[in-house]
Order: sequence, then structure tokens, then C-alpha cells
Amino acid sequence: MNSTERLDGRALIYIAIALLTWSSAYAAIAYALRSFSPGEVALARLAVGSLCFVVLLWMRRAALPRRADWARLAVLGVLGLTVYHLCLNTAETRIASGTAAILISLIPAVTAVLSAFWIGERISARSMLGLGVAMFGVVLVVLASGKEVRFEPMAALVLISVLASAVFFVGQKPLFARNDMIGVTTFGFLAGTLGAVPFGLGLPHALAVAPWSHIAALLWLGIAPTFLGYLTWNAALKRAPASQVTSFIYFSPPIAVLIGWVTLGEQPSWPILLGGVITVSGVVLANTRRRAPAAPAQMPSSTVEQSCEQA
Repeated sequence: MNSTERLDGRALIYIAIALLTWSSAYAAIAYALRSFSPGEVALARLAVGSLCFVVLLWMRRAALPRRADWARLAVLGVLGLTVYHLCLNTAETRIASGTAAILISLIPAVTAVLSAFWIGERISARSMLGLGVAMFGVVLVVLASGKEVRFEPMAALVLISVLASAVFFVGQKPLFARNDMIGVTTFGFLAGTLGAVPFGLGLPHALAVAPWSHIAALLWLGIAPTFLGYLTWNAALKRAPASQVTSFIYFSPPIAVLIGWVTLGEQPSWPILLGGVITVSGVVLANTRRRAPAAPAQMPSSTVEQSCEQA
């Protein structure tokens, strides 16, 4: 791990933007699935996001990644974007959102393990304890929200999404050190979009007959959670350790509850608020380091010499 990486104020702003946009994606996906198949939603979302990244790449005149990294990025893009979105979209047609929220919250723990074994990030016992506390808070929020939590074989697709996302986050991390962040992100999204094409061949016909509100949901998914969300998330990954950044994914369910409170008047109960507090405490615990004991003050050499002479 690069010793200059740290979770500074700018990284926290990037994370906040990504989480706010990502928290709106679950409802938008469910809404778009009324007119589009899981593959069509994935293709449309990734295509819109890729177009935005290409425009940004052109405006910023950013460089594409080194050719030596193209194969790795292509695999990461297909795995972390195509596979992730296809599995998540398909799972949302069968399982409850509460179930998905609990399973998706496994991403930080899986990312922490991969970061330790793959790129050598040191994960302390304090951080692992914080991740466990945050996970307990997420489960409490979901259970107290009254949403049905029911596990079935389709839930395994969400576990595949969790693993794919963790590999995507950790695998990209070393590439940011030797390539432009925008170039890496754009290339990965182009690969992910191409990977989704075979699963969304019916998209043109579906767009022709779908109501405008459902098409608007696709546009929102492509622009906000996909383009803006991944852009700010990768910017945070470039500045801070992957295990620290992904620990903030635990905030997604509480944020979703807060959005429902503000926009729909769904006032949360005390158990939900308690779960939110526990989640925040766990993330704080995972991202704070124990202060090293202060080194004993050393006497100046001249003072030491004088003491020796007096003795």
C-alpha cells in the first residue's frame, strides 16, 4: 500500500457523492424493470455511462491506459460491470430489496480480504471489528424497516455481484498509480458495455414501446449512479486504501431510509435510528487508527555530555 494514501476530506466528499447517487439506483432499477429485461437495463445503464465518460475523456484530453493494462482492464470491466449489473438486476426480479441490501453489504468485508491478499493492504483487528459492527447495524436497519427478508437460490446472484464488485475495486487500484484515473474508468466501462450487448439485444424495440417515465429511469441510472457515482468512487479509491473506501458502502441502507424519510415522509422507527447509529459507529471504528505511543524525549547531545562530565 502506498504510504501517501489517506482518507482525507476530498476523498470523503467523493465517497458521499457516490453513495448518494448509488442509494437511488435500487428504486430506479426496480422501476425500469417494468418495461425492460435485466440485460436491457444493464446495457442501457452502461451505454449511457460510457458515453458520458467518453465525453469527459475528450473534454479533459485524458490519456487512455497503457496498452499493457488493456487486457486486465477489459476483464475487470466485464466482471465488475457486466456481471455485477446483470446478476443484481436479475436478482431484483425475485428477491426482496431487504435481502439484497444485506447481501450487498458484504462488499466491504470481501474487499478488505482481497486487498490484504492481492495488493498488500494491512487490515488491523480494529478495522475488522468495525466492519462487523457496521454489518450488524445494516442488518438491524433492514429488519426494523419492515421489509421482507427471505433467502432463496436467486440470492446467490447477489453474492456473485458482491465478489465481482470487490474484484473490480481492488483490481483497478494499482492501475490508478500508473494511468490516468479517467482513462482507466472509461476503458473499463467500454469493456463492460460491450460485454452487456449480447444480453440486451432487444433494447431498441423495448425503447420504442416503453413509456417515457421508464426511459427516464434508464437515463437516471446511466448518468447519476453510473457516471457520477463511479467517477467519484474511483477518485476516492485513487486517494485512499480500497478497504477503507469500501467500508462506507455500509452507509447505503441508512441513506436509503433517510431518502425515504425526506421525500416520502416514511418516518423511521427507533430501532432503525439505532441501527443507523451502530452502522456509523462501525464505519468510524474501521477507519480510525490507534495512536502510536509518543516516543520518549531525547536529551540533546550537549546536555548528555555535560551530565556525563558532572558524574
